[in-house]
Amino acid sequence: MNSARLAELYQLPAAYLNKQLQALVRAGILYSVSGPRGGFQLARGAETITVLDVVLAIEGPDPAFRCESILANAPGADPGEDYLRSCLVSQTMRQAELAWRQTLSRQTIAGIAASVERKFPGSRKDVLRRLMPAKS
Repeated sequence: MNSARLAELYQLPAAYLNKQLQALVRAGILYSVSGPRGGFQLARGAETITVLDVVLAIEGPDPAFRCESILANAPGADPGEDYLRSCLVSQTMRQAELAWRQTLSRQTIAGIAASVERKFPGSRKDVLRRLMPAKS
């Protein structure tokens, strides 16, 4: 699939999309094919690629929430005692992130494609037709 055509179809800046596609290549999710008919293809089966794989490839493995210890300045807070471990806000956010990651790890690209096809029959053919217009 050609990145310029994909950017046009989804109305994304080409430079932005290329950056994301290269991150997916580095993660082994896609591979790139050079040349006039080149583009990007899945590097492995869609049933083995999870949404979490894609998120981690693009966003990186760092936690989404970073504790800035803002509660340490709250009235009655004891930084020496209250911050021996992560704060309650950080613990809550970490639990939420772990649940989010578990959910994403159970959803594959193949599963999403199947859901879209069930909800919008023929949509895959329509997208492919728009990505690869008939040769004239």
